[in-house]
Amino acid sequence: MDPLVDPPGTDAVSRLRIRQVHRAASELRRGVPVILGGASPLVLLAAETADTAALAELEALTGGPPLLLLAPPRAAAILRVPMPREAEAAAIIIPKPLMDIEVYQSLSDPTLPQKKLRHRLEPGAAPASAAAALRLAKIGRLLPAVLAGPPPADLEARRTLHDLVAVVATDVLHYAEDEVASLRQVAAAKVPLNDAPNSEVVAFRSAGSALEHLAIVIGHPAEADAPLVRIHSECFTGDLLGSMRCDCGEQLRGAIRRIAEDGAGILLYLAQEGRGIGLVNKLRAYGLQDRGLDTMDANRALGWGADERNFLVGATMLRTMGISRIRLLTNNPDKMAAMVACGIDVVGREPHSFEPNGVNDEYLATKAGRFGHMLD
Repeated sequence: MDPLVDPPGTDAVSRLRIRQVHRAASELRRGVPVILGGASPLVLLAAETADTAALAELEALTGGPPLLLLAPPRAAAILRVPMPREAEAAAIIIPKPLMDIEVYQSLSDPTLPQKKLRHRLEPGAAPASAAAALRLAKIGRLLPAVLAGPPPADLEARRTLHDLVAVVATDVLHYAEDEVASLRQVAAAKVPLNDAPNSEVVAFRSAGSALEHLAIVIGHPAEADAPLVRIHSECFTGDLLGSMRCDCGEQLRGAIRRIAEDGAGILLYLAQEGRGIGLVNKLRAYGLQDRGLDTMDANRALGWGADERNFLVGATMLRTMGISRIRLLTNNPDKMAAMVACGIDVVGREPHSFEPNGVNDEYLATKAGRFGHMLD
């Protein structure tokens, strides 16, 4: 595919949608309020990056104290009440004496010292666009914890005065599909590897996104009937530092060796650190694991899902490279199901497990027991 030509299905409107979502997510990372438009508009501020000045700006825009929007598991832990099973977001009313940025942040992040509150917290009514608000924070790799209030009556004038970015809620909710639809190859180069000298690294990027996914192409997989493919999510701590908390580094290097021995294949290196929650949140999850939670519960305690990855990215990369029939090097049945659901013909599975090292024993047990990985 010509790297300067958008893939089929990408249009100027979807490019603008993706770009605007990224602008809004970047503003949240900077600690700046944004406008979430749609049927239930809101002014948003990420609790994680907010400061006193930004909080004052938000209150001036909304005319009152904000709601704290959280993922249901985090809200349930704070309020000590169960959340409806179907709930996608929850809201907490913060009493005026507790309207302090440190309170908001400690409520949002279970890894911070938890303040003893003298006033009772009450559940609020989550706005219809609350799920989109939390999704926008996740796109920015922030904790899904957002301060929100209604927009002012003179929204357009205030938006111009405060130089606020606006994004539509439905565009945020459709972001994952739009991002994949705009995925394209942007660069490729021969990169001989120690265990696979005949290798090429191919880079992919979505329109308007800074995320870059890589394909390590070994040999000539397009000439094979069903080349061996490994889908590997980036892991800074395991892949680069050699962390013993996971088996990612062993899986990465082992997959390269295995594919090279097979003669040809592809390792997809996806920018989906920590099962899609990002490096900083993965480190937070490690902190919770040190307190006794397993991988799945730690992610949920932070407000993230157990696995936030989008494997349609990998399937799209394979199709772009002319690969539609593969043998998958994996222990994860969800990856197999995802590839099949995305139209890739998975003709077989090759196991890819490594022995525990004394540190990652519980991690591997959780992968097998709770995620269903086939490690036997």
